[in-house]
Amino acid sequence: MNALRNKVQLIGRLGKDPDLMSFDEGKVKCTFPVATNEVFRNGEGERVERTQWHDVVTWGALAEVAGQYLQKGAEIAIEGRLAYRTYEDADGHTRYITEVVAGEMLMLDRRIEKEG
Repeated sequence: MNALRNKVQLIGRLGKDPDLMSFDEGKVKCTFPVATNEVFRNGEGERVERTQWHDVVTWGALAEVAGQYLQKGAEIAIEGRLAYRTYEDADGHTRYITEVVAGEMLMLDRRIEKEG
């Protein structure tokens, strides 16, 4: 059961093109939002569709692949873990961030050449 601790699996679509960043130490980070949808019937029998947005972070070789091949609207499956962090904004307010740190990624769309 230890393998199930803090494990996230999502299938969704990118809400915007990935943001690829390189750091002085040679590390590479890629971030992008992923939308997941769920459809259900409410108490009155009406069909309801709910979209949830997830901030995804990848590092290293996976970040390079994401930055090179993913684009807005692409469907992907990711597996990773939840990470929480806080920071203080310019006005002195504490901000809380929840991210999915992806360790594995599967591109579900047929291969499309990235524009640009």
